[in-house]
Amino acid sequence: MTDQIEKLLDAALLHVPFDGWTDAALKAAAQDAGIDLATARALLPRGGVDLALAFHRRGDAAMAARLAAEDLSEMRFRDRIATAVRYRIEAAEDRELVRRGTTLFALPPYGADGARAIWGTVDLIWTTLGDSSTDYNWYTKRATLAGVYSATVLYWLGDDSPGAQATWNFLDRRIDEVMQIERVKGAVQKNALARMVLAGPMAVLSCIRAPARSPQSDLPGHIQPKAPPQQG
Repeated sequence: MTDQIEKLLDAALLHVPFDGWTDAALKAAAQDAGIDLATARALLPRGGVDLALAFHRRGDAAMAARLAAEDLSEMRFRDRIATAVRYRIEAAEDRELVRRGTTLFALPPYGADGARAIWGTVDLIWTTLGDSSTDYNWYTKRATLAGVYSATVLYWLGDDSPGAQATWNFLDRRIDEVMQIERVKGAVQKNALARMVLAGPMAVLSCIRAPARSPQSDLPGHIQPKAPPQQG
């Protein structure tokens, strides 16, 4: 984020609890930050929506920096995931700012923006924790964590327990449920009959590749084409 967007965001945080992530909040922020409104609109052309997305990206960056500063090597991997989700939620600090964003991205015109923001968060978590999957697991890991993260955020918004302990307990239960699914998947893969039944679907899934980290990396993935048969 540019310095000017940071200034606008800092100024807007005082207004969002009252005005929401709206054009009114952007106008007030521009005035408080001493930034010309035309410049503010050029930086954030969709007004409050872009302001909310900037706030979300700031939280992602704070989480990644905190993860990088911690030694998680002694943790079980499921605990590293739980820690990352907790750090991301704690980066938001003010529930009202998140609540206003949740309301905004629940609106049909901005639902895709909200979904992309959550996907970006969970992708950052997996990438920061060293995920190296390149097949369909790249998608299933992020889709599963997106569900866990979204549910935990909604729980946190209504949590008044000391230190949000009820939220962290909720998060642990959700991750335990995911781990149970993974154990079932592992048992199925060890079963010869199940492998035979699922051979066709698994062959299709094996063709799916994670999106390349390239100028085309905004694509949701692709089917890896099979090499043409050798002649001769």
